[in-house]
Amino acid sequence: MSLLQTSNATPNGEQNSTDEPEWLKAAIPVYILLIAIFGIVLNVFILTVFCFHKKACTVAEIYLSNLAAADLFLVACLPFWAAYVIKDYDWPFNGPMCKLVSLSITMNTFCSIYFLVLISIDRSVALVHPLSCTGMRRPKFAKLGCLLVWVFGLLLSIPMLIYRKLVDYGNNTLCAFELPTCTAYLLHEGIISLFIFIIPIFIISFCTYKIIRGLNARLNSQKTEQKATTLVLAVLIAFLICWLPFHLVRTVEFVEVLKQLDVQTAVGTYRMIFLYLGFFNSVLNPVLYVIVGKNFREKAKELFGQWSPVTLSVDYTSSEVLRSMNTQDVSNSST
Repeated sequence: MSLLQTSNATPNGEQNSTDEPEWLKAAIPVYILLIAIFGIVLNVFILTVFCFHKKACTVAEIYLSNLAAADLFLVACLPFWAAYVIKDYDWPFNGPMCKLVSLSITMNTFCSIYFLVLISIDRSVALVHPLSCTGMRRPKFAKLGCLLVWVFGLLLSIPMLIYRKLVDYGNNTLCAFELPTCTAYLLHEGIISLFIFIIPIFIISFCTYKIIRGLNARLNSQKTEQKATTLVLAVLIAFLICWLPFHLVRTVEFVEVLKQLDVQTAVGTYRMIFLYLGFFNSVLNPVLYVIVGKNFREKAKELFGQWSPVTLSVDYTSSEVLRSMNTQDVSNSST
């Protein structure tokens, strides 16, 4: 199953939305559109500050800016899925759009997880091994790591290009994820669970533990490191709150015994609810930058202070005064 199948999707990707609760059908489009609007505005704001500020980004800010980019690409595709839900899972666009929208949402979800992995590793290294690993914590290595994450996210999402397609189901045309066999489904689910849930959660949890220990042991550490680490901890906790329930339900759904207990539909409904809770993480991250990230707020004030009309007029007036003073000095010296 993919991240975007409906609540009662079967392993081969067929979907029947008639069993979905009516309140869920009505609430999902509104919720998705709100996430899309706020997510686009807030993540564009974050990227504007990081990209146009006169100071170069630190290693942590390189990771955070790529995380904001992944969140932006994800929420920008959500209105297409909202339109799909509004039409009662009758895909209103063409086949290539079915593949591309699914690919973008899935890929950027995967990339967001691994950007958080990089962030947690960087923060733990900065606190636990601040001197011995300074060579590794360079912007060029951070940019290379981000590039590898984008490539890895694309590779994991290739099944979306292959197996996402339009399928006629009754009177609807579904944007369905159809794997050819049950074995292929089990293999796909196992790989995704391993690389998108088990490994990242283990690394993030371990690094978070090291970060907390490092903060307790280094009470006199530099304030900039403490501020950056506090922001990263807030982002990591928000990620766990938003995505952990979905992955837990996804793991439960993976267990074959659920089919024998006849609770597949109920678990699928919870899976969908928790999936959309996970999407809220793309809105929550930029809010945390502003609330928790004091360094980010200072950067934003400096950037928009430079762009304000008052600042521009002062700079223009100052340059004119200096120019007139220089002209006057030259005329005095000539006389």
